[in-house]
Amino acid sequence: MQETKDIIPKLEMEKAKNALDEAKILFDSEKYYGAANRSYYAAFHAMSALLIYDGYSMKKHSGVISKFRELYIKTGIFETEVSEMIAALFKIRTECDYDTFYVVAKADVEEQIKNAELILELIEKRLEVIN
Repeated sequence: MQETKDIIPKLEMEKAKNALDEAKILFDSEKYYGAANRSYYAAFHAMSALLIYDGYSMKKHSGVISKFRELYIKTGIFETEVSEMIAALFKIRTECDYDTFYVVAKADVEEQIKNAELILELIEKRLEVIN
């Protein structure tokens, strides 16, 4: 059981880092819709890593976000700004993926990537502290 608790969060963090790298590559290639998608998934996998470490496994994106807010935002472990970043990441990713008429701005995607990077750093530090 301890092995699973240690390995799966590490694998999720690797997915998060890979998604962030992909977001940066796509951004540099002016593929802003893809970059927005990958920046959201970077944060999503990082949130999942922390939740899994703490014994939670959510099947839906909304479940991951909701449980993350409950356990880490409302308790003060992370600032409320992190919750706002997550909401923006989710909103823009959803609009990029599903709204045919949505036009994403380069500056918005650049901010998405910075926010995803910050979320990864915060979660990585949290995992180091509790290990």
